[in-house]
Amino acid sequence: MTVRWHRWLAVAALLLGCWALWTLESARSGVTFEKMSVGPTPVTVWAGSEDGPAVVMAHGFAGSRQMMQGYGLLLAQAGYRVYAYDFEGHGRHPTPMSGDVTAVDGTTRLLVNQTLEVIAAARADAGDVALVGHSMATDVLVRAALETEGIGPLVLLATFSGAVTAQAPDNMLMITGAWEPRLQGFAADAVAAASDGVRREAIVAPAVEHVAILHSREGRAAALDWLNDYYGRDTIVPVPQTGWALIGLLAAITMLFAPVARLFPAVGGLPDELSWRRFAEIVSAPMLAAPMLAAPVDTQVLPVLVADYLALHLLIYGVVQLGALWATGARPGPISILGGVLVLVWTVGVFGFALDRYGANFWPVPERYGIILALALGAVPFMLADAWAVQGAGILHRVFARLGFLASLGIAVALDFEGLFFLLLIAPVIVLFFLSFGWIGRIAASRFGAAGPGVGLGLALAWALGVSFPLFSAG
Repeated sequence: MTVRWHRWLAVAALLLGCWALWTLESARSGVTFEKMSVGPTPVTVWAGSEDGPAVVMAHGFAGSRQMMQGYGLLLAQAGYRVYAYDFEGHGRHPTPMSGDVTAVDGTTRLLVNQTLEVIAAARADAGDVALVGHSMATDVLVRAALETEGIGPLVLLATFSGAVTAQAPDNMLMITGAWEPRLQGFAADAVAAASDGVRREAIVAPAVEHVAILHSREGRAAALDWLNDYYGRDTIVPVPQTGWALIGLLAAITMLFAPVARLFPAVGGLPDELSWRRFAEIVSAPMLAAPMLAAPVDTQVLPVLVADYLALHLLIYGVVQLGALWATGARPGPISILGGVLVLVWTVGVFGFALDRYGANFWPVPERYGIILALALGAVPFMLADAWAVQGAGILHRVFARLGFLASLGIAVALDFEGLFFLLLIAPVIVLFFLSFGWIGRIAASRFGAAGPGVGLGLALAWALGVSFPLFSAG
């Protein structure tokens, strides 16, 4: 790229970032944020200028309170008082999930009990409490509603629950993404089976799937209308485009790393791109070795689903790939401390701050520090090898390298489907990591060499995985 092109790209990123910040901050305008605890459960109360009805809001599996801001902030601006909380093992809740995840009287029972405590805390007067939840929380909220008095309307996103009957819940709006046909069928059946006098509706939010539904403008407007109708309110507020704004902000932060990195002097030049034959060897060797060596090992040490296995998988993959690269006669060059620190500050600090404020939890509780450290033991050699392998490589080489790692996770799941199924949930996180942080690492490697940025990316990967997945203890 020419200097002129770099400047235009920086200007475009700044403009995109400014629009995104304005949109996201406008969504928070007039809303107060009050933090409280219900026992060990962290709760954030979003409230506007009015002291309206209480709404208890719950996230889905591997989610957090922040992920519900699209709906919560809108309702707060409309005068509702929203109580958003982290389930056990999620977000900043320090207590791991526990119990049997396959039994209603196991993990689900514990989450229902937790929800009942939050509902009790939210019930400030005799008014009915509304419930809003996503995915896993829809089943928990339905069961909680059946066990306590004073529950008003339910708004459920991506609904599935075996507790729905013809009679209860008796006031329920189900919003399903257009790209989730199976859940659309469940919602339609729940409406069709409703008894006389039971008010239910199922709507489809256009052009969204399981996660994007959290920022669907149509879904959020429908949720507000449903609650307003129940409580006899008529407050209407604009529904901002927070989903695209969040994507735009994170994209702008990613793109702005390039002009920041160019403020520092470049170190050395880029190595020659490896031939396809040699590159295939350094990708296929760890791709096969990691699952074959790691899958048979009993890794149930850390209180996070498959985190200990993933740390071992990453370690083996990285060590094998580093050995294959060393065998080519290439060398990674000196470790640039500046390059590593800059990558870590930009990914965990700048990008992480924005994500935590507007999108999803990105800051760990102390109970997760050891998990992040354990993941770093594998993530650092893995990302060091990856950064070295793709330094100076074209886009096809980079895509091939990342597909090789995803394939290695797929092989591991095939070898132990029951024990390693949750690795499939990690795959989207890995893809997003390479799309955003991978770009940052590539820019850094072109300025400072592969070694320093590779270590920085390894620490960032350990952090991202360590804060994303639920704490779980079978005891």
